[in-house]
Amino acid sequence: MTGILPAVVEPDLTGGNLTLVIVVLLIALGALGMAAMFRQQVLAAGEGTDNMKNIAQAVQEGANAYLTRQFRTLGVFAAVAFFVLLALPADDAAVRIGRSIFFLLGAGFSAAIGYLGMSLAVRANLRVAAAANSEGRNPAMVIGFRTGAFVGMATVGLGLLGASLVVLIFSNEAAHVLEGFGFGAALLAMFMRVGGGIFTKAADVGADLVGKVEQGIPEDDPRNAATIADNVGDNVGDCAGMAADLFESYAVTLVAALILGSQAFGNEGLVYPLLIPAIGALTAVLGVYITKPRTGENGLKTINRAFYISAAVGAVGSIVLSYLYLPDSFAGFDNITGVDMATAEGDPRLIASAAVVIGIVMAAGILALTGYFTGTEYKPVKDVGKTSLTGPATVILSGLSVGFESAVYTTLVIGAAVFGAFLLGGATLTVSLFAVALAGCGLLTTVGVIVAMDTFGPVSDNAQGIAEMSGDVSEEGALILTELDAVGNTTKAITKGIAIATAVLAATALFGSYSTSVFEAYVDSGSNDVLDFTVFNPGVLVGVLLGAAVVFLFSGLAINAVGRAAGAVVYEVRRQFREIPGIMEGTGRPEYGKVVDIVTKDSLRELITPGILAVLAPVAVGFGLGVTALAGFLAGAIGTGTLMAVFLANAGGAWDNAKKLVEDGNHGGKGSPAHEATVIGDTVGDPFKDTAGPAINPLIKVMNLVSLLIASAVVSLSIGDDQNDPVRIIIALVAVAIIVVAVYISKQREISISDDAPATTTASA
Repeated sequence: MTGILPAVVEPDLTGGNLTLVIVVLLIALGALGMAAMFRQQVLAAGEGTDNMKNIAQAVQEGANAYLTRQFRTLGVFAAVAFFVLLALPADDAAVRIGRSIFFLLGAGFSAAIGYLGMSLAVRANLRVAAAANSEGRNPAMVIGFRTGAFVGMATVGLGLLGASLVVLIFSNEAAHVLEGFGFGAALLAMFMRVGGGIFTKAADVGADLVGKVEQGIPEDDPRNAATIADNVGDNVGDCAGMAADLFESYAVTLVAALILGSQAFGNEGLVYPLLIPAIGALTAVLGVYITKPRTGENGLKTINRAFYISAAVGAVGSIVLSYLYLPDSFAGFDNITGVDMATAEGDPRLIASAAVVIGIVMAAGILALTGYFTGTEYKPVKDVGKTSLTGPATVILSGLSVGFESAVYTTLVIGAAVFGAFLLGGATLTVSLFAVALAGCGLLTTVGVIVAMDTFGPVSDNAQGIAEMSGDVSEEGALILTELDAVGNTTKAITKGIAIATAVLAATALFGSYSTSVFEAYVDSGSNDVLDFTVFNPGVLVGVLLGAAVVFLFSGLAINAVGRAAGAVVYEVRRQFREIPGIMEGTGRPEYGKVVDIVTKDSLRELITPGILAVLAPVAVGFGLGVTALAGFLAGAIGTGTLMAVFLANAGGAWDNAKKLVEDGNHGGKGSPAHEATVIGDTVGDPFKDTAGPAINPLIKVMNLVSLLIASAVVSLSIGDDQNDPVRIIIALVAVAIIVVAVYISKQREISISDDAPATTTASA
């Protein structure tokens, strides 16, 4: 394959290209304006009864307190990373400083999306409950979806704003600065996803095990001391954490496309990947406004219809743009990437538009697949529900089966999209990798609606919780909220599937960027060594195994962290039932704040070890075993991470909706042995689908971005005039030592909890 080296010199943006980037910047600001309008529409809705307001206020205070403490903790990591980026090599001082500054901007945008999404969600859940009670199903659903639309448009707006600013300011060096922007977004999102996921699922699992299983009371019964923490968790995990996760998916996919685009097409390659998601910003507005439920129509059908229509309009718009903007041959790109692009085959317009359409079709395919494996109306979840008649063991087994099987089909769809896009480039590797990145940009055209779908889930879940805790909602209103909650469960599962696909496309494109960076560094060093990236190289194979192992270890750490924190919640809730008089009779008031404090402290402490693993594992492999082993490491992490993330997300989603199926009156309904079995399955699935599974998305992107950032340093210390094996080995050993110590401390916490906890039995609770 030809066209493997990135651009040596690229001209500054001029004329029409400069104008187009400014237009994209204006569209980004317009998207932020639409977000502000949607926010006002949500806040204008009625708030319901005083009792509902008091419960919502407690949730708001808990969520704000958690995020404030989390941001203080993450500020330390951001400060350290800022100075480390300043120390890494770059073409000149301006690029080095810009990369570090935009790292902070990417992290700040990711934090802002998470905080703003949570801030509105904790106000919207109250309004959805009030609307369901007084106005009916359709107004309640519109409020919930407009809340998601605010987060979606803010995600699109900030992502485009950051990327277009980098291109405008740094032009020919934008690709290198964008590495910092993407790394900041991904790093903070991973911490927020892990921390928020541990918080929400520790509270949820603890509340279910004591409240539902042991005491036989409803999910959001105010007598359960963990209910407020559970509702807080929905917001800091599913709203703040997932919003930050989807923002970094957006940002990192853009970063990968812009890096590879500048290598393939020069200025046009910097501008075109900005134009595609700009079209997506416009179609997202369309998707929001056409999400209007029809009488008697299932809410999921309404949302899916809006998604498919907006995706189709985005596809058509992208094709038209490709033929208007790009030339009809590669001859116009001679020498832009250091090779004769006239030898590249095909029509750039056709390649680009086909790649974008592949990404959009892949998003639609994953939406359909995930909906099938996790929706209450389809066979997989119905089958899991039926197994509840024979006990919790068969529920868990059937849910695992659904997760394993769905991972295969989803991975096949993602793999077909990646390979199909890659083949579009023909014999020119740079063009092929750019086509993969453009497939990711195609998927970005759907992100506005996807984020809206995701946020709708926790908002409807919390609305039902507020309604149940307050007792102020009519029977008809409660049924409406139950339906919306079930729809929200499926939309959350769907968006997790699409987020995984985005992660794979972005990681594959970043992997290509890593390869070209390594080749460039080798050429600059003057080495005559031949780089061997084939699996026949033992270093590559060892790297593949290590990459796969890190995904397993990361998942295990995240799930174990939930187990430890949930255990602490279980003991605290049992203590309160035992020691506070009158809780079960409704005359005693549980100490909700103590449970919130427990999960806050535990989640912030537990997120450190997975974060250290994600950042330092590539450093250990790269400096210790070399660039070829690091290439294998990334490949192993991407492959294993894809399968693991889909398996965890869909198994958890199937268990959750099987529980909903039984609670709707099937197989004995609430309070039956079948219900108890599905509750146990759901508690197993909670850390699967809301902690470990989604956290794998930023994990593989963080590891790819770290590898991209250290690539030239690894090469320079390995060969050439700057070769220094002792320094390289010391860096690797220090990284390994920090990882080992962090994991050891994590394991010690597990032992101390199990040793110190009181031996409370179910009977005594």
